[in-house]
Amino acid sequence: MNSYFVTATGTDIGKTFCTAGLLRANPSFRAIKPLLSGYEPGEVSDSSILLTAMGAEVTAQNIAAITPWRYKAPLSPDMAAAREGQSIDYAALLGFCRVELAKGPTLIEGAGGAAVPLTETKMTADWIADLNLPVLLVSGTYLGSISHCITTAEFLLRRGISIHAILLNESATAPVPTAETQAALARYLPCRIFPVKRNAGAEDIKKLEL
Repeated sequence: MNSYFVTATGTDIGKTFCTAGLLRANPSFRAIKPLLSGYEPGEVSDSSILLTAMGAEVTAQNIAAITPWRYKAPLSPDMAAAREGQSIDYAALLGFCRVELAKGPTLIEGAGGAAVPLTETKMTADWIADLNLPVLLVSGTYLGSISHCITTAEFLLRRGISIHAILLNESATAPVPTAETQAALARYLPCRIFPVKRNAGAEDIKKLEL
């Protein structure tokens, strides 16, 4: 089983929902979310959701173990870090991920979309390329999602990043059936596309055969 980087066409598209679903459907996977902005101690977070999906206790220590870089402001990681007088050590970020990847099949969930800035010179796409991981690209089915998905996918492919699959996460306000969005994307993208219905459970995720 391979490791994958989970990224998206933007923020609040469903990365954590899909990652947690994959963890429940495939217990062999483990997950980390190295960067998290909008973090409030004691509140439900992406990290706590991933820990729960892995069957781990949600404690401050366990959150820190999978998410070393946590910031309060709900902004891009570089901006959130700057609000606290910090900056992200990109080399340390890569080093942390490589140590975790060596432990076994791992899902690395990014922060926001594929072009989110991490430092003054690095963005999520650079992070993915430097780890040399295939991508699970999460997209929605809201109005405009087709353009956003095609733009993001081509952005990644042109950088030599392999897209293992696109997870088409059904949006609450989808203007057309998910199958129609899937068919439209398939005309333009040389990628496998799997629809993920709203509130999909572990059994639904297992059927995707990623």
